[in-house]
Amino acid sequence: MSEYREESPVNPLPPVVVALSVFLVGIELVFFLGSRGLVGGAEAAGWRIATIEDWGFREPLFAWMVENARFPLRDMARFLTYPFLHLSFTHLLFVLVFLLALGKMVGEVFSAFAFLVVFFGSAIAGALAYWLVWDTSVVLFGGYPAVYGLIGAYSFILWVQLGATGGNQLSAFRIIAFLMGLQLIFGLLFGAGLTWVSDIAGFLAGFGLSFLVSPGGWSRVLAKLRQR
Repeated sequence: MSEYREESPVNPLPPVVVALSVFLVGIELVFFLGSRGLVGGAEAAGWRIATIEDWGFREPLFAWMVENARFPLRDMARFLTYPFLHLSFTHLLFVLVFLLALGKMVGEVFSAFAFLVVFFGSAIAGALAYWLVWDTSVVLFGGYPAVYGLIGAYSFILWVQLGATGGNQLSAFRIIAFLMGLQLIFGLLFGAGLTWVSDIAGFLAGFGLSFLVSPGGWSRVLAKLRQR
């Protein structure tokens, strides 16, 4: 007799998504406890700002590095550390929503390695765009460029699926169009910030990297081009 196993009605999140989420929440928890004086003493109240200054992406610093052809590893690490730093729990909460929702859909198709390539590759692209476009002392931090890369990866998945079924592939970009529309509205109402450049770059990087790291992604594209 075969053994009966009850299946969960909710599919578990990919481990890589869980790991990133736990890490993000853990950092925020340390900042919260420090701000309440529960850990770290009096100095802990300034941990968040100090960490953002020390590990956020600073455009003038990277401009100096490029100009002098000097790239200290500690400062290059800012490309990978800035997505884990947020101004508040509310700031982090929106990033978590994207990470959990898009991460589940992308993580079920991509390998853990491919997922991390998209996540961190998009963060790097977002920082580079910030450096190329702006001349500012405002520190770049927060996970939006990285999770926008996941939106790009998910758009790639939809784009491939729609191409395979003969659907309208432009509909794969509805999510990013909607989000950019919201950013435009909020920018008109409350003033546009600088990070939208990084968000767009993150999306483009996520979509582009998917050609290389998704299962059969590049071969599918080549096969499609040969059919034309």
